[in-house]
Amino acid sequence: MTSAVTMKNNYRCAQSLQQFYTGGPYAVSSDGSFLVCACDDTIKIVDSANASIKSTIDGDSEPVTAISLSQDNKFLFSASHSRQIRVWDVSSLKCLRSWKGHEGPVMGMSCHASGGLLATAGADRKVLVWDVDGGFCTHYFKGHKGVVTSIMFHPDPNRLLLFSSSDDSTIRVWDLTNKKCVAVLEKHQSTVTSLSISEDGWTLLSAGRDKVVNLWNLHDYSCKITVPTYEAMEAVCAIDSGSPFTSCLALSIQQHGRKKISSSSIQFITVGERGIVRIWYSDGAVCLFEQKSSDVTVSSDKEEMRRGFTSAMMLPSGQGLLCVTADQQFLIYVPEEHPEGGLNLVLRKRLIGYNEEIVDMKFLGEEEQYLAVATSVEQVRVYDLASMSCSYVLAGHTDIVLCLDTCVSSSGTALIVTGSKDNSVRLWESQSNRCIGVGIGHMGAVGAVAFTKKQRNFFVSGSSDRTLKVWSLDGLSDDLEEVINLKAKAVVAAHDKDINSLAVAPNDSLVCSGSQDRTACIWRLPDLVSVVVLKGHKRGIWSVEFSPVDQCVITASGDKTIKIWAISDGSCLRTFEGHTSSVIRASFITRGAQFVSCGADGLVKLWTVKTNECIATYDQHEEKIWALAVGKKTEMLATGGGDALINLWYDSTAADKEEAFRKEEEGVLRGQELENAALDADYTKAIQLATQLHRPHKLFELFSELCRKRDAEVHIEKALCSLDKEEFHLLLQYVREWNTKPKLCHIAQFVLLRVFSILPPTEIVEIKGIGELLEALIPYSHRHFSRIDRLERSTFLLDYTLTGMSVIEPETDGRELKEEDVNRFENAEEQQLAGVALEEQNDNNEPKEISRKKRKSHKSKDGRHKKEKVVAYTSAAAISPQA
Repeated sequence: MTSAVTMKNNYRCAQSLQQFYTGGPYAVSSDGSFLVCACDDTIKIVDSANASIKSTIDGDSEPVTAISLSQDNKFLFSASHSRQIRVWDVSSLKCLRSWKGHEGPVMGMSCHASGGLLATAGADRKVLVWDVDGGFCTHYFKGHKGVVTSIMFHPDPNRLLLFSSSDDSTIRVWDLTNKKCVAVLEKHQSTVTSLSISEDGWTLLSAGRDKVVNLWNLHDYSCKITVPTYEAMEAVCAIDSGSPFTSCLALSIQQHGRKKISSSSIQFITVGERGIVRIWYSDGAVCLFEQKSSDVTVSSDKEEMRRGFTSAMMLPSGQGLLCVTADQQFLIYVPEEHPEGGLNLVLRKRLIGYNEEIVDMKFLGEEEQYLAVATSVEQVRVYDLASMSCSYVLAGHTDIVLCLDTCVSSSGTALIVTGSKDNSVRLWESQSNRCIGVGIGHMGAVGAVAFTKKQRNFFVSGSSDRTLKVWSLDGLSDDLEEVINLKAKAVVAAHDKDINSLAVAPNDSLVCSGSQDRTACIWRLPDLVSVVVLKGHKRGIWSVEFSPVDQCVITASGDKTIKIWAISDGSCLRTFEGHTSSVIRASFITRGAQFVSCGADGLVKLWTVKTNECIATYDQHEEKIWALAVGKKTEMLATGGGDALINLWYDSTAADKEEAFRKEEEGVLRGQELENAALDADYTKAIQLATQLHRPHKLFELFSELCRKRDAEVHIEKALCSLDKEEFHLLLQYVREWNTKPKLCHIAQFVLLRVFSILPPTEIVEIKGIGELLEALIPYSHRHFSRIDRLERSTFLLDYTLTGMSVIEPETDGRELKEEDVNRFENAEEQQLAGVALEEQNDNNEPKEISRKKRKSHKSKDGRHKKEKVVAYTSAAAISPQA
């Protein structure tokens, strides 16, 4: 090494991108600040600004089928396949009440604007209305002949109407006052999927999979107009007059020959299976705007199962249009006026609810502020690390993207190269988010790609067809509009099995390939001439990388080991063992002095090359870690794997040192403060500081000093009142230890008495781990009290004997010894004499040799009893119940 480098000792997981939506029901708060999403059998509350999970509500192990929020965002209603309807307090996340009412799963629910009523739609063809506070059913409606798919209260609280739609193609209007169905709207030919009410409250919009939108007059429940949309509809949203969409659409309406906007006309938005947003004008059933394309636009029948929109709603306060896609994305669109007139729909934010399995990722940009991620889909998602929201998506591959690499070109443009299961490689320009080159030629899935490190004029790809290809970037320019076909400069049949990983040397002279055939090969660039073959692993090689400073290569293998090889002769220099399963990724950091690895055991490990030592292990993943990205500038780490979780790791070595120094400095200052408080006899402050600083010996000394004072109880109670529950838990742990030692037990019992006299039973029960502490305190306390009882009984006979011998004067305070005291002494003497007689009788019945041994043992015991000090008795008597 040319200069000293600072070794890393620790990484800290600072941010993580988790899955929060697996499809199905969701709800948006009335101010649009957070989303409530179904995630399998749990409910996630997500910050809409950065997709971070604010809190999680655990369900009943059954998938969630319906979600709704109250108007004031205080209560959350949910239902699952268990048919249990639950009411949750959003602030405390506690279940306030739950009940069952439907005979099948609850398919939808809606909360009344007043917050007092909850309507539920069931697969049992019933519509029920519940009193939220009481949990009892107020209305029971039957009439639908199929599964009730959606339900909605009239937005006007004074109009007690309830609308429900079903897969029997009908819409029913229920009057809550008269408790009956007032209208059956039959115009659709297929399932009605969405309902919406106009701003004036007198027009109902319904969309269905029969590819039409119907507008209904709520005065007489007649159909005003039918708008053909030519695609299966999933959602319809009426546009209010105050919406930003209205002002942007005014010019479009005039261009369609409407000089004046009619007061009775309605503008509405539709989304459906085609994956585009369209805006309609009810007067003449005119389509005012049609989105050209989106990331989820369906281009073939084969894609329909995974693409298109599944839901949409207008966000409050003019925040835009929220569209939900079939692949669990939340897209927020905002309108902008087009320079040439009309409307332009801009994607303002994208929240990814579910990433599936993450197979590869790399940092992107000069400042590495973005992260390009390849998941088990045919798109590449690019995340902004500041907000952890998806900035844009690179769509073009026709099958799953398996690998990617990034670089910054000589002109400063960030480039991305991707390899896919569709046997092609694609080159992307990040600034315009478009594909600028396609390379076709591999006969199998492309599993590895790597940019050159220096000149940026070519990249290398490896495939399951066992070949390596070098692709030239000559001919590319920044102002290129069309996608060009990339040309392969060199090709070589490199391995006997699939190629898993590629790495280009820092000086662009060599490329290393790792394969399932258990070998890694080093090739000379650009003509791909073999240099050396690295043999030694017992399983396939998953990862290869050149050292940034030394002439060596690191490989990670399925045989649970990591090896470092010399490029000159292909010899193995070092082997690192520690993972319990396949090692999938290994990358150098700290200028080649250290490296990080991750594997199928879900662990991330930090190693030092010189000492062969693993200095840190991190367990933040629940599944295999397939992807590891290392920032070239910041050496920040990003890991992702089968648990669909992306973790970001920051080097915390300097921060940890600073924190340790700060804690040490603070400990010294507080220690001095403790000593000052002890010298000043400020026992309250001293005891509190000793507890906080975890100094049990000092704490015992303070309590010992207090016990010798006349007003010890007052001082100790005052000191104990200043402690919180955690400090009480710590104090009781120390008392438990003191209580096990006879020399310290009197202090322990004294403190214990004061604690139990201060704290009420309800607070004692709330102390963490109180059960285990009491279980440890009780047996030793029994032992101490039994010992004190024996000592006290022995003193009665001693006092009586000495008094009878006139050796000491009884303490009578000038009065005669009471008759009951004399009787008590006599009884004690009789018991002692009876015990001695019984022992002598037993001795006479035993052989002489055995009785001689017993006499010796009795003598030694008597000698030990005689040596007991009076101090032991007095100190023990101080804590006895009789004392």
